[in-house]
Amino acid sequence: MKTDIKTIALSLALVVFTAFAELGFSQQAPAQFPQGKWIDLTHDFSSDTVYWPTGEGFKLETVFDGTTDKGYYYAANKYTAEEHGGTHIDAPRHFAEGKQTLDEIPLESLTGSAVVIDVSKKAASDPDYQIGIEDFTEWESVNGRIPGDSIVLLNTGYAKYWPDRVKYMGTDKKGQEAVRELHFPGLDPAAAKWLTENRDISAIGLDTPSIDYGQSRLFESHRILFSENIPAFENVANLDRLPPKGAYIVALPMKIKGGSGGPLRIVALVPETN
Repeated sequence: MKTDIKTIALSLALVVFTAFAELGFSQQAPAQFPQGKWIDLTHDFSSDTVYWPTGEGFKLETVFDGTTDKGYYYAANKYTAEEHGGTHIDAPRHFAEGKQTLDEIPLESLTGSAVVIDVSKKAASDPDYQIGIEDFTEWESVNGRIPGDSIVLLNTGYAKYWPDRVKYMGTDKKGQEAVRELHFPGLDPAAAKWLTENRDISAIGLDTPSIDYGQSRLFESHRILFSENIPAFENVANLDRLPPKGAYIVALPMKIKGGSGGPLRIVALVPETN
């Protein structure tokens, strides 16, 4: 009987091994990230975090911090915040009915190779600068065509002003009336349309509060991109530390079921060759 059990076990192991082999699994070590430097592209969340003027902002409350009645140390907090503030992601559903909610965005749209379009010199003299088609074609004239499935990052240079609301977004006032006073760069709707029709990108991001510029009233770039299920990363940090191409992005948000957006931890790996 022991021999029969051993024989059956070996047979089952052989079947399982064969099945995994047919599915493409092997004993080889998994692929690894290349050697390089990890760069955090995320602003931390605190009472200083920049939110839209109509938002309440980030609040952290202490639940407990100290020694328990059992004699050991314990700490726990609770926080409240809007989906859209600080370094965060806009899910397509934010401006496009029926498109992907935050939990539905595939991981393939949140990870991948980056191209960085640097318009910081132009934006420095124009707080209402809109990144146009020519900014992309100029980049391509030097670096080649934007590869398919790229994550496009727009460096306006505005991250250096964080968290000074006046310098970063034009006003530190609160409420709906303050929205009229917003001034910061964004993506020209014509360029958003050009990207969706002529290039195959997975996601887009920038270092200002919105993918549309501060004075936008119709949020057309949001609507154009999101209608194609292209998510946007906003309030991204440290884009000036990335090369024009070659960095690898990992952008993982809080997975809120049905969410229109949420807090984002985004990092970049810059290989040593860069």
